[in-house]
Amino acid sequence: MTDLLHLDDPFRKTATGQVVETGDGWVRVDPCLFYATGGGQPGDTGEIRWDGGQAKVTICEKGADGAPILRLADGAAPDEGLPVEQAIDWDRRWGHMRVHTALHLLSVVVPLPVTGGAISVEKGRLDFAMPDPPEDKDAIERALNDLVARDLAVGTDWITEDELDANPGLVKTMSVQPPRGAGRIRLVRIGQGDDQVDLQPCGGTHVSTTGQIGRLRLGKVEKKSATSRRITLHLA
Repeated sequence: MTDLLHLDDPFRKTATGQVVETGDGWVRVDPCLFYATGGGQPGDTGEIRWDGGQAKVTICEKGADGAPILRLADGAAPDEGLPVEQAIDWDRRWGHMRVHTALHLLSVVVPLPVTGGAISVEKGRLDFAMPDPPEDKDAIERALNDLVARDLAVGTDWITEDELDANPGLVKTMSVQPPRGAGRIRLVRIGQGDDQVDLQPCGGTHVSTTGQIGRLRLGKVEKKSATSRRITLHLA
């Protein structure tokens, strides 16, 4: 199984690795610095360098077995077994980290089941099981920015799949279930002790404190169906 560096250190910008498999326009690298598209979060982009060459990584995606593969721009690709230096597009990763953590806060402020979501560098959205529009949009924005201003710690815990089955309320997103098969589930926690405000399964990248998100602006609230609403937020 590929070692995923972003799970323990999402702030890491470069890392060495080894090419363990190659294909038509793609390679696998272990350990892998790049985040692979999933859970509403786009994959990382960047580049890899090796002795005598380099290539742009246009996107990191999950292969058929779930392990990350790096899609390369046209040009030379490293041979299997070669060591490579990986470098992510940090501005893109940082935007995704801030928006992803902000969406976790949105799920706290709007405590309803989540039916979908998407993340980009400057904004994100969640779809909620919400038949009626929120009564006070401004109140949602104020509550979000209050959580940001509290500068709550963001960390991770791990539980077994059996522990998750015994606590189904941890799963907020109805459309995306936590990945299984490895025997353990990663949880993202916001706040500690009495200050904890959120704990849910997530494999994405996040900031280390809510203060790093920066001020948030609530965007559109759109009706998607008779029973759902889409709420968009922006990094202000």
